[in-house]
Amino acid sequence: MKHRFQFIIVLFGLCYLCAVQGETAESVARTGFVYSEVYLKHDTGAGHPERPERLTAIVSKLEGDGLLAELVPLRPVAASLDWITTVHLPEYVERVRKDCRAGTGYVDTPDAPASTTSYDVALLAAGGLLVAVDAVMEGKVRNAFCAVRPPGHHALKNRAMGFCLFNNVAIAARYVQQKHKLARVLIVDWDVHHGNGTQAAFYEDPTVFYFSVHQSPFYPGTGSADETGAGKGLGSKLNVPLPAGCGDADYKKAFEEKLEPAAAAFKPDFVFVSAGFDAAQGDLLGRMNVTPEGYAALTRIVKGIAEKYCGGRLISTLEGGYNLEALAASAEAHVRVLMESKAAKN
Repeated sequence: MKHRFQFIIVLFGLCYLCAVQGETAESVARTGFVYSEVYLKHDTGAGHPERPERLTAIVSKLEGDGLLAELVPLRPVAASLDWITTVHLPEYVERVRKDCRAGTGYVDTPDAPASTTSYDVALLAAGGLLVAVDAVMEGKVRNAFCAVRPPGHHALKNRAMGFCLFNNVAIAARYVQQKHKLARVLIVDWDVHHGNGTQAAFYEDPTVFYFSVHQSPFYPGTGSADETGAGKGLGSKLNVPLPAGCGDADYKKAFEEKLEPAAAAFKPDFVFVSAGFDAAQGDLLGRMNVTPEGYAALTRIVKGIAEKYCGGRLISTLEGGYNLEALAASAEAHVRVLMESKAAKN
């Protein structure tokens, strides 16, 4: 009788342990969501396509579809200048601060509009990604989507351009490497525009693999297939320029035939997505035809890469996307796949 009682106690303990481990696995598998109403204070002026309503459209869609309540809210904190200057020159950062506070209306060029609050909002945008990185590395979430603005992938080390002030994803990549000591970072950029700022930041760096599929010829004029890096970074940049009018099949082919083999050779320790949704059908600026289902398929491929090589560590950050309905539907499809317990096969 005594032995039977001991057996029951042990069995109960094992069942409890399995239940706790199951809960832990489930919580880690959850998706984080970075957002703040402060991001709406970046005022780009009346009629500008990169407007606050982009974020409210995404949030409303996620809430209406019941996904928002299932996401883990991650509260952004302003990035310190120490992290901003891993990518940008200190004198440039100071120029952004001065121009914004002075109310000049833009930084460096009229295509980088800014208001008096934009410097602080830009610090919070970059910081949002860093908070997401920490949450993933600490096991609070498996992956995360950062609904931030201003976007970042056009920002150069010493110049604003293309609606971008600070290069959020580039700063986060350096943060992963320097704070969390992960060596190899993969950045996947599916914005309709080539992320010239991100590519330039790591052009001679073999530890950051940059992959971009984008409309060409188009702004900013970079991203040809022969731009593959330089010096020690030669071969660590992969561009797939596509003509206007391409859709789901073209993008999926690029990911399967170009990205997946490159990722297999690189074996990333962390994956970022510059998730611009301006290749969507009906976008105000792009001329592509990617559907929400197409974005879901691309997300599954990238998520599969993260699961195969780096324990699922993946963060996506909003770049472009200017048709509010298409943006919201595409972002919702992207987030829904991030929330799946496993990356399903197409």
